[in-house]
Amino acid sequence: MITTLAVAGYRSLRDVSVTLAPLTIVTGANGSGKSSLYRALRLLADAAQGRMIGSLAAEGGLESTLWAGPEKISARMKSGEMPIQGTVRSAPVALKLGFSGDTYGYAVDLGLPIPSESRFRHDPEFKVETVWMGERPARNTLIAERRGPLVRVRRREDGTWRDALRSLPANDSMMTHATDTIDGLELLLLRDRMRGWRFYDDLRSDRNAPARRPQVGTFTPSLADDGADVAAAIQTIIEIGDDAGLREAIDDAFPGARIGVTEAFEVEMRQHGLLRPLRAAELSEGTLRYILLAAALLTPRPPELMVLNEPEASLHTDLIAPLARLLRHASHNTQIVVISHADALIAALAGAEDARHIVLDKQFGETVISSEDRADWIWPTR
Repeated sequence: MITTLAVAGYRSLRDVSVTLAPLTIVTGANGSGKSSLYRALRLLADAAQGRMIGSLAAEGGLESTLWAGPEKISARMKSGEMPIQGTVRSAPVALKLGFSGDTYGYAVDLGLPIPSESRFRHDPEFKVETVWMGERPARNTLIAERRGPLVRVRRREDGTWRDALRSLPANDSMMTHATDTIDGLELLLLRDRMRGWRFYDDLRSDRNAPARRPQVGTFTPSLADDGADVAAAIQTIIEIGDDAGLREAIDDAFPGARIGVTEAFEVEMRQHGLLRPLRAAELSEGTLRYILLAAALLTPRPPELMVLNEPEASLHTDLIAPLARLLRHASHNTQIVVISHADALIAALAGAEDARHIVLDKQFGETVISSEDRADWIWPTR
């Protein structure tokens, strides 16, 4: 489980480190930084997929995603005695992301490249990457380290360091290039765990949603990001997963209803009083949305981390309580982070056992959290 998430220099997250629980609810007003925290988690997952540079480019490049305020906001700036303005920098321009847990930790420091005439001169560079054992990095807990083009890994046999790569390109992560089954085994295991993280912020239930159309059905233990393969995911749960839990989740939200999958791999719902089942194309947006969430949360192959951004979207208020119960049930099998601003869902989840409620606020353009939610964190230096 991830116990600490840290972000620095990314959008409004100038310097944030939070403690995560088995079920974490992140809330705050519009513009407080909820979406930035969500995207920061996705960027970490992208490092394990080799997509971090491309993902930043899709957001406008590093310069567009960097913290736009001063390096430090002094007390005099906050009091109004001094205008908010830039000062002489004491540290290089950097976007930093990291997490840690009981077993492993990972941190990455991205920076600007040396000025050149290249068409790719706006691409960020990997300056530092570090992997360690346990919650805090220390000299005796490091197992892999990247500084510039050099990657070192600790030998398993005697604990000494070995150069794994000496000329790793600045736009490649060591997470995808320095793994092996001997000295880089821990790096390989961590990369595969990160690749298993699941993110849901675009589950489509609109009239043109792919989930409303028959799909080619294959064994699907994890629902796709957009929910297109929901029928196959539901059938997989029925055959090898928690079929009873699925029936309970549907009955909890729609008393007396049952869902199934046609031979053409299309979701259908049978409701009390109707003479025929309703196909996915006939279901309301809220009903289909709930089915998509049930398929994601009841996966027979739970990821180590699942992050849902505003799962309550399109749901009727009557479905909030069943969704909360579904989330609480799923959090026993996988760590869940929910980003939401729905008061009813927040209230229903905040009282759950092993749940943590983090409230984001905005002050002087910077996302801040309460002191009790802030976690201790040490960034590796360049």
